[in-house]
Amino acid sequence: MAEEKKRTRRANGESAIYLGRDGRWHARVPMGYKDDGSPYRRHLTRPTRRELVDEVRRLEKQRDEGSARQPGKPWTVAKWLEHWVENIAKPVVSENTYAGYEVAVRVHLVPGVGKHRIDRLEPEHLESLYRRMQSAGSKAATAHQVHRTARTALGEAVRRGHAAKNAAALAKPPRLEEDETEVEPYSVDEVQSLLLAVNKRRNSARWMLALALGLRQGETLGLRWSDVDLENECLRLRRNRLRPKYEHGCGEAAPCGRKPGYCPERVQVRRETKNTKSRAGRRVVPLPGPLVVMLRSHKEAQARERTAAGNLWAESEYVFTKPLGGPLSPNTDYHDWKRLLQDAGVRDGRLHDARHTAGTVLMLLGVPDRVIDQIMGWEPGGAARMRARYLHVTDPMLKEAARKIERAIWGAPENPAVDKDQDNEP
Repeated sequence: MAEEKKRTRRANGESAIYLGRDGRWHARVPMGYKDDGSPYRRHLTRPTRRELVDEVRRLEKQRDEGSARQPGKPWTVAKWLEHWVENIAKPVVSENTYAGYEVAVRVHLVPGVGKHRIDRLEPEHLESLYRRMQSAGSKAATAHQVHRTARTALGEAVRRGHAAKNAAALAKPPRLEEDETEVEPYSVDEVQSLLLAVNKRRNSARWMLALALGLRQGETLGLRWSDVDLENECLRLRRNRLRPKYEHGCGEAAPCGRKPGYCPERVQVRRETKNTKSRAGRRVVPLPGPLVVMLRSHKEAQARERTAAGNLWAESEYVFTKPLGGPLSPNTDYHDWKRLLQDAGVRDGRLHDARHTAGTVLMLLGVPDRVIDQIMGWEPGGAARMRARYLHVTDPMLKEAARKIERAIWGAPENPAVDKDQDNEP
């Protein structure tokens, strides 16, 4: 026993194991260095030497793999998430991505699991949070957004040694229903009804760009006249319009008593546009002849509005503006779409459904996949997945497939009348 108590000099980086005066076995495990450069060692104690050796080996393995907790007071989930979203994520992600992260952290994660220590958070804690969210009325998609945020934030904590495991990577989020099948593209008749209603409205070309070419809302509202080449009948898409974000301009105490967006002296704190995030998004899109005519007419109408407004006109170079110039708000644009559907007597739908409609029409017309990808702005690597998500097999396509099978197997004659009817359907 005396031999076991005796301490011997050990090599640098080697753990020291010894029997203390308290009758327990102790170990000092080198774990690296603190922020000031001084050595950092973890102290362990167990009743028996065997238990201690097992624990030392486990800790050394974590150290060598880079998954051991770093020195200092352990982070709580709340403090880490708040630090991560403001100091790590915000400088490197887009404004929209940051906004999603910030809401997930502030509204759901911090109140739901924020009091846990980050190194003691378990997958079950997060799964319980997702169930509570849904019981309170949140959609499964919202829980998925929270889950993705937690997985990203905790993954960074693991990389930095603040936690040994990513609890969110192990947690199971609620099942997402396949809502893509619920999307029903507008038929040709519905598009024509919309076209009749569009022609009576201001900024009519804006809606036809969505229905005919599938442009996203941000791409359309971010268009400037320098991006429009009417001579060569094409558009150059390279930026997106961002949703405005405001702060009070009347003082920190907000004496106006309103929300920042309704403050009479509000200050916009988010830039108007950003460049598209992918190379595929920066693309040239061909303009059908009628759209060229609509854009020419729109440009002339905008010039008349500018003249009538005089000094009140807010110059911006955007293709689609407010009545006194300046960029359109995405929120205003959304409500204009809803009113357009009502005026046209067309069933209600999301603004993004216009993009589904355009993609489906391109497929029905037999446009090659490579051209569809170019027009829709899909990356080559994920284009097949996006086509499966956005392009919808319509009833006429299924009927035509059945007729082809009938002719091939049973030798049934073609039915020109049926084919003609099929050509008139969307």
